[in-house]
Amino acid sequence: MNWISNFVRPKINAIFSRKGSSETLWVKCESCNSMIFHKEFSQNLNVCPSCNYHMYMSPEDRFRSLFDDSLYSVIDYDAPEQDPLNFKDTKKYTDRIKDAQKSTGQKEAISISEGQLGGMKTIIACQDFKFMGGSMGMAVGNAILEGVKRAVKNKSPFILFAAAGGARMQESVLSLIQMPRTTVAIEMLRDAKLPYIVVLTNPTTGGVTASYAMLGDVQIAEPNALICFAGPRVIEQTIRERLPEGFQRSEYLLDHGMLDKVVSRKFLREELIKIIYLLKNQPPPIRGNITESDGPNGRDS
Repeated sequence: MNWISNFVRPKINAIFSRKGSSETLWVKCESCNSMIFHKEFSQNLNVCPSCNYHMYMSPEDRFRSLFDDSLYSVIDYDAPEQDPLNFKDTKKYTDRIKDAQKSTGQKEAISISEGQLGGMKTIIACQDFKFMGGSMGMAVGNAILEGVKRAVKNKSPFILFAAAGGARMQESVLSLIQMPRTTVAIEMLRDAKLPYIVVLTNPTTGGVTASYAMLGDVQIAEPNALICFAGPRVIEQTIRERLPEGFQRSEYLLDHGMLDKVVSRKFLREELIKIIYLLKNQPPPIRGNITESDGPNGRDS
């Protein structure tokens, strides 16, 4: 029995608990329910190959897929007081932040980095929807302001990937103050005649769309992204009418003049390179001279 208990049973358990289970090898599309092999999913930039549904992409994966040779440096920003209002609902606000930090590995709901994009030094900020719904709080305001200052100092374009559920209720009016605060920051870019490009991803809602997310010199969106101030369900309940098909999605907003372009993720890097050179009034680099990004998981991407 000792031989069975000490050797055979642990060996069997190791086989069945080994990494590489169906949960790690396959990803289920949130739209069409197709099962996608994890490596294929990563190589396709987290886009379903069957229905082209654009799923969540972390800030790190975005940076690696955009910057030349996937090389970039993270820009630090001032950490605000964590719980200025001592807010508590079913859980302490400080505990919610700790949980979000643990689950995402992020300091806050936004990351900001600097690197070369098509050979041009560029600042890219990226909101993380998995961090408390990408909600806009004081930290987000500090990050955008720091990124803009760096862009002005280096005469660099500033690109922002928006993804948010709106203002962070746990910070109340302090969160809402970030709307005019970030708007002033964008004006600093305008005064310096530097490009400000916004890429709206799914979802971008609330106070974020009432401030920095809709102030770009060029407004781009990923396909089928929800972009709105109040969500369609809230509107339907208010006006008691059924909304048009695709209402508040990227393509609908493009047709009604709210966006300049809807771009699939695999073409986004090339599109952004063209735009930053155009807005900087410089000739675009020759395609063969553009250093390709390695994608989110190495050069195979």
